[in-house]
Amino acid sequence: MDEPRIPEEVLGDYTRILGEVALTGRRLTRDELEERRALGRAAADGGHQLRALVTMHLVRTREAWPRAAAGNSPAVTDAVLAAVEQAVDAFAEGFERAQRLTVRREEAARREFIDDLLYGRSDLVRLAERATRFGLRLSRAHAVAVASGPEAYTETDAVPRSVEAALLTRFSGRKILLTTKDGRIVCIAPGSQPDVLRYFAKQAHAATDGGQVAVGRPHKGPGGVVHSYDEALEALDLANRMGMEDPVLYASDLLVYPVLTRDRQAMADLVRSELGPLQKARGGAEPLLNTLAVYFDAGCVAAETARRLALSVRALTYRLERIHQLTGADPSDPMHRYSLQTAVIGARLLDWPAKEL
Repeated sequence: MDEPRIPEEVLGDYTRILGEVALTGRRLTRDELEERRALGRAAADGGHQLRALVTMHLVRTREAWPRAAAGNSPAVTDAVLAAVEQAVDAFAEGFERAQRLTVRREEAARREFIDDLLYGRSDLVRLAERATRFGLRLSRAHAVAVASGPEAYTETDAVPRSVEAALLTRFSGRKILLTTKDGRIVCIAPGSQPDVLRYFAKQAHAATDGGQVAVGRPHKGPGGVVHSYDEALEALDLANRMGMEDPVLYASDLLVYPVLTRDRQAMADLVRSELGPLQKARGGAEPLLNTLAVYFDAGCVAAETARRLALSVRALTYRLERIHQLTGADPSDPMHRYSLQTAVIGARLLDWPAKEL
């Protein structure tokens, strides 16, 4: 798109001022400097480029020079150049102030939009209209990825900026919104472009020095972004409670866990029934519960479980026998294994035995 034509009015009385300075050697008055600042602000609001505006000042200076500095004496030349410096400096100051104000307004509008979008606030129709300003078409499906690192991040921090730069370099022209929320890095992308979120996950994991990334499922409409965002947050919370160390988590792979806890009371009853007796063991239930969790994660292979727990196979066998004695369920028996493993998952989800059921 062509830049808007710069009108002559943007220079105000610049040529007249130069003529008076050449005749009197005076400096610009306070009112004249303030007028130059006001013209700079108006030029910024008009969408003009500062480089073109400075060039315009220099062109007018050259054109007015024979009339403004007749005789070209050193004193006159110095006075005119000083006036040019004052005029351009005041003009640029007004221009930059207007730009900073515009940037602050844009940042405030963007932050308000993101808060409304991720919290599901505001009228959904109005939210969809506002989204087009930031490159999102909420009538289509979108997915959200959330990256959590060892520290809390804001949009101005180096880590989010490096991730954003990598995304813009790789996917120039794509409709992507990257921001931070509650100390985490958030990326919103069209649901039809899973490669964007995969690349975001790779970059965020590296930039956060091994942080964890969760990706929600694609959902349509303004409420779909909130739904996907909530799924990503729930996946991160689930990973924390379940001790999952995968660098990237996909909500679509974890749907079984919300199903298991949909009836919280039933799950609590199962945990108490299957694992409650472990509290009678020396040291409480936690060591044996952890043994079961690692045993199931290792595919019920005793040698691999022992290696992960830094135990001998004999010591592991003793623990499994002790679990059998206390609960009446044999972890190596396929008939008992399913209920035990489900109870172990439930215990992690409900934070048992740290919390009473």
